[in-house]
Amino acid sequence: MIKNLYNSVNKSNVTIGVIGLGYVGLPLSILFAKKKFKVIGFDIDKKKIQILNKSKSYIKRISDQEINKIYHRGFCTNNFSFIKNCDFIIICVPTPLKKNKPNLEYITSTFSNIKSYLREGQVLILESTSYPGTTREILSKNLSKRFNLGENFFLGFSSERIDPGSNEKFIQKIPKVVSGYSKNCLKIVHHFYKKFFDQIVQAKSLEIAEFSKLVENIYRAVNIGFINEMKIVADKMNLDIYEILKVAKTKPFGFNVFEPGPGVGGHCIPIDPNYLHWKAKKYGIEPKFIKLSEKINTNVLKFILLKIKSVLKFKKSKKNNKKILILGLAYKKNVDDLRESASLKLIDYLNKFRIRYEFSDPFIKTNIVTRDLIIKKKSIKITPINLKRFDLVVLMTDHDIFDYKMIYKFSNKIIDCRGRYQVDNKVIRA
Repeated sequence: MIKNLYNSVNKSNVTIGVIGLGYVGLPLSILFAKKKFKVIGFDIDKKKIQILNKSKSYIKRISDQEINKIYHRGFCTNNFSFIKNCDFIIICVPTPLKKNKPNLEYITSTFSNIKSYLREGQVLILESTSYPGTTREILSKNLSKRFNLGENFFLGFSSERIDPGSNEKFIQKIPKVVSGYSKNCLKIVHHFYKKFFDQIVQAKSLEIAEFSKLVENIYRAVNIGFINEMKIVADKMNLDIYEILKVAKTKPFGFNVFEPGPGVGGHCIPIDPNYLHWKAKKYGIEPKFIKLSEKINTNVLKFILLKIKSVLKFKKSKKNNKKILILGLAYKKNVDDLRESASLKLIDYLNKFRIRYEFSDPFIKTNIVTRDLIIKKKSIKITPINLKRFDLVVLMTDHDIFDYKMIYKFSNKIIDCRGRYQVDNKVIRA
């Protein structure tokens, strides 16, 4: 059975099922299709499937032409009966939090949707980020009831390393971490990904691979939290954190520069560390850095709000007629990704304090609906006339497309949360 899978992979004669066509699953599907493999994309979101079936992309930075590559040999569907046609099945579904605890309902519901269509000779790989033990405790536990894992069915975990807006078009150049339930599982998972990625990194166990992904994200969360704390300390000393970092990063050893900002967004940094924190507590260990960095990266929004209120000279007890413009809603520049965006959290604060605002984001123009917030406003165009209408402009997401010279020239006051401007009588750092 392993020999047959090896030969089929070598001949590009396997069908790959990708479950979850989001920020991870969609670029992965395109990569497989570019290598001339048949891809069947699965998603429970019917609207998403309808868009993709028209060979259209719902993610702006992924072109329609790239989506069309999937349809050269494959298709997208919400009908999970096609799982039986797949030789390799890759799960790329979300792993959010629920009351600050891991919420694995998308993984468990995915398994429920596919379990009756699984057959001997298939390979199931989890790419969704989760706590160490997830693949073994949830997937292998259920699969072992029907299959002899490592002999007639194969299971693995491979961590995704997609950086939205940065590396989707060349994910094959990013070293790919793989692991397997058994030696046979690891061999076939390694052989499969070697067909698509330039470098494969083998982890000795499922849990090591799962843990390594969380360490990568926690490293970033902790260091961003540290720099954000230093930003607040520097502000109290009337010093510019960006000038401090400009000097510090000249050290050629022992220092990696992290940029301060208005908080953290996306899935990896604000969400994933909590998966390890929750699991560690099961072992009687409290990883303090995780929660400390989370607290700092949340409190930096309060720091920004205080800056806004000081500029507007706003008092909650009085009617406020002043208005601010938020530049950028996405959680990072040059993407249309709103997941855990600091801008949305700031808007939530502004609503509570009844501070009037508008926003401008060239990537996100309307129809903003998240689990926590609905914004019934449209992105406004940045023009000299529009800029002059606002008492304050807050730069939250520094998209490259913004005309920063015009913004500076025609704004009354700017709070810069991204270090795009030099501090002067018009620009305040936050």
